[in-house]
Amino acid sequence: MYSISLALLLFLLKWLELRLIVFDHFFEIYIGCIAVLFTSLGIWLALKLSKPIIKTVVVEKEIFVNRNENFVPDQSKISELELSKRELEILNLLAQGHSNQEIAAAIFVSLSTVKTHNQNLFEKLQVNRRIQAVEKAKKLNLIP
Repeated sequence: MYSISLALLLFLLKWLELRLIVFDHFFEIYIGCIAVLFTSLGIWLALKLSKPIIKTVVVEKEIFVNRNENFVPDQSKISELELSKRELEILNLLAQGHSNQEIAAAIFVSLSTVKTHNQNLFEKLQVNRRIQAVEKAKKLNLIP
């Protein structure tokens, strides 16, 4: 009983102390609450205004790919460009998206041989890049 009464007395004294602090520093507490309110409002507004407006638009388009199973390369263009069978084989592998290392492993030659064939293809087709070579070969009906 004695300890409960001491605890209640201590609670009452702390409550009175807090109440006196609130009365003594009422103006400072009021200003602090206003500052916290405007700070949180400023942070919320900054986050709202600085967020970029992004709209994601998904466009679905059908792309028709003509796969001609009975593809016949244009032999006149092949002879006109003086393409060898090995160069045509490498051109087909380029069109399938293989790297130089993969091409070398597939046709059992060294990497430098593949690079030499690539350079010869680029010169004969008058292009600078692999993708350009594949596109031009498809336009000329050299590969499917």
